[in-house]
Amino acid sequence: MQLRCWPLDGAHRQATQSGPEPTVRRHLEAMPGARAWLGCGLLQPQCPAGQSREPQVQEVGGDKPGRKLPMSHSSSSPSKHKGEHKGRGLPRGSERGSSSRDKDRSSSVPMPAGGKGSRTGGTANTAQKVPNRLINEKSPYLLQHAYNPVDWYPWGQEAFDKARKENKPIFLSVGYSTCHWCHMMEEETFQNAEIGRLLSEDFVSVKVDREERPDVDKVYMTFVQATSSGGGWPMNVWLTPSLQPFVGGTYFPPEDGLTRVGFRTVLLRIREQWKQNKSTLLESSQRVTSALLARSEISMGDRLAPPSGATMNSRCFQQLNEGYDEEHGGFAEAPKFPTPVILSFLFSYWLGHRLTQDGSRAQQMALHTLKMMANGGIRDHVGQGFHRYSTDRQWQVPHFEKMLYDQAQLAVSYSQAFQISGDEFYSDVAKGTLQYVSRSLSHRSGGFYSAEDADSAPERGARPREGAFYVWTVKEVQHLLPEPVAGASEPLTSGQLLTKHYGLTEAGNISLCQDPPGELQGQNVLTVRYSLELTAARFGLDVEAVQGLLTSGLDKLFQVRKQRPKPHLDSKMLAAWNGLIVSGYAVTGAVLGIDRLVSCATNGAKFLKRHMFDVATGRLKRTCYAGTGATVEHSTPPRWGFLEDYAFVVRGLLDLYEASQESAWLEWALRLQDTQDSLFWDSQGGGYFCSEAELGAGLPLRVKDDQDGSEPSANSVAAHNLLRLHGFTGHKDWRDKCARLLTAFSERMRRVPVALPEMVRALSAHQQGLKQIVVCGDAQAKDTKALLQCVHSLYIPNKVLILADGDPSSFLSRQLPFLSTLRRLEDRATAYVYENQACSMPITEPCELRKLLLQ
Repeated sequence: MQLRCWPLDGAHRQATQSGPEPTVRRHLEAMPGARAWLGCGLLQPQCPAGQSREPQVQEVGGDKPGRKLPMSHSSSSPSKHKGEHKGRGLPRGSERGSSSRDKDRSSSVPMPAGGKGSRTGGTANTAQKVPNRLINEKSPYLLQHAYNPVDWYPWGQEAFDKARKENKPIFLSVGYSTCHWCHMMEEETFQNAEIGRLLSEDFVSVKVDREERPDVDKVYMTFVQATSSGGGWPMNVWLTPSLQPFVGGTYFPPEDGLTRVGFRTVLLRIREQWKQNKSTLLESSQRVTSALLARSEISMGDRLAPPSGATMNSRCFQQLNEGYDEEHGGFAEAPKFPTPVILSFLFSYWLGHRLTQDGSRAQQMALHTLKMMANGGIRDHVGQGFHRYSTDRQWQVPHFEKMLYDQAQLAVSYSQAFQISGDEFYSDVAKGTLQYVSRSLSHRSGGFYSAEDADSAPERGARPREGAFYVWTVKEVQHLLPEPVAGASEPLTSGQLLTKHYGLTEAGNISLCQDPPGELQGQNVLTVRYSLELTAARFGLDVEAVQGLLTSGLDKLFQVRKQRPKPHLDSKMLAAWNGLIVSGYAVTGAVLGIDRLVSCATNGAKFLKRHMFDVATGRLKRTCYAGTGATVEHSTPPRWGFLEDYAFVVRGLLDLYEASQESAWLEWALRLQDTQDSLFWDSQGGGYFCSEAELGAGLPLRVKDDQDGSEPSANSVAAHNLLRLHGFTGHKDWRDKCARLLTAFSERMRRVPVALPEMVRALSAHQQGLKQIVVCGDAQAKDTKALLQCVHSLYIPNKVLILADGDPSSFLSRQLPFLSTLRRLEDRATAYVYENQACSMPITEPCELRKLLLQ
């Protein structure tokens, strides 16, 4: 029998094992009953890594153990996995001007409700249930479990003490509030009274929001990935009272199926093993932990320098090129993830190899992928923004969840594509993406929410369905847009025009294999099928007329869609993701010359400093939460920041300084970098740990994230930050620290460079050096702004941009004394470019500066 699954995204598939890591597996098989567990799939994940929407299981009884098969059709062939990723171009989509959708829509922020009230449109009557202790938490994810008949504990000493006192194993369940399969397990399994009784009587059950505690998630995901073919959420792991893992997986159905073990059976088997073979199990779990510790160690060792940047660049490009989808763009068959870190690498590779065939190829791969994504259903053509990933090669049917970190990184990717190509298609997409963030993910105090759910009720009071908010029938569209189109070569309504252009059909364009429950049959996802020119030619219309009709039609759909039940909003605000969106607004605003976007970045940075920074200690807070009105709430005690919070916020502040030339943001970035170094730096092995030693006390591992995935690795971002800070200040210790970081990750880059494309970029920048571009002038003067905008308009990833205002007492002049010696030529704003320890002649004309920078 075949079981449905969604394969891992390409980056994970390259970097993870095809099964349990050999050393770890040997220890696992020594555990009592472990062979039976391995054979029945108990130790295999049931759901893919990277915010997946379907369970992933191992085929049982097949001739190739571990081969993953689609579940819904027993006759379908196995998915083909080619490691990393293959594209052809889809015609250019519509380029729309401003519309009513550009205006912020007022919507109240839903307060997280306990139990299911926040998801089911009111079908669950939580008032008749007794809440568990999660009702006192602020995490939307934990509050979704507050009315389960499970004696849940949040992660903390109270739970650990109970486990030790009562000598019970810990059941750890990790997820996040907009995760589709986390919802499914909550509804199917954790609301089950019998399962709740087993969990409460025989285990100490701990629920963790992975976005609040990424350190806990990383440590136990390392175990799950090492002992299986992948990982994902919900992640469920059983621990000893000393927090050492011994069994793990992801999604479990409540009861046994024909070929898979249900959660209740798993609980009974683990309970039995704990009672009968506990001492052997504890000993074996210790050996597994030791093996994981050795496997996860990242250190300089006896290496004195990082590998060759040119070699790593070439290998990374070749690995990407081998897996590229020529027809549809992207780097996997299905599902397809946006992976902005890969696109950033390709752009950087193109810049360094512009005159070679490989350089042209890298540019084409990135631009084509971005165009296919923007035309596909992964992009919300009605309300803008991007969904989490596509379930097919064509980017057509997405998993409908929308994450802040995707919007932040893709805004930068499309802005860079505009810099390189000059095609306004890309700048329009970047602006539309941030328009969505401003409208739907923004707190009134300047911060940004984490995500919108994939699921929502099709109508008030109905059970949520994935994608219900976003899909349309042909009948709906034609009813909403009945106006005849004047001048068409055949009878045509606005609805028929939009239906044709965006690929809507009477039967729906979502196949049953993408929707096995059949909830979206007859529904359509808007996907650009034709260029404006082809659509215009098909109906004998002018291109401008078609563009106007499509824009007004989408506006009407947007207004109607606003009346539908909205997806759940995760109103948690994370420092790391707010740092990414500060970069998104700052870079896009600077590239496109839109001051309003830079102001949004500034407001975001002010929010971070006001609400997520402790002045007394210099530390960042990880989270805060939307309160009533415009208020912001914090957990008590506060959740302190992790490495990614510091690295992403520092990057955002550096980008904001370059966009605004307000040195206060650069000063704060330097202070945060100092704090990051003191809290996370590994003085012996090099590189940064993901968490503070004190915060992670008790965890069996203290890890260094070694993969650029849907978000870049914090160490990769930190490497870039250190180089830029050296360029802004001249402090050699930061450049040296970058070299030690890169050396620590040498082995990982050598083995699988495609797993760390952002770090490979940093390696090249470190070995080639950065450009220092200094503009001397008055920040408000037109000639100064013209030189600054010239720099912003060009794709120059390895640079620092400095404004020297002539004040020798300014912050930057104190850091770089040579700035006070620079003079304006003929009292005009003047630019100087420093590269390879040489300074250019003074330049006053933007066109001359452009020529120099393009050399």
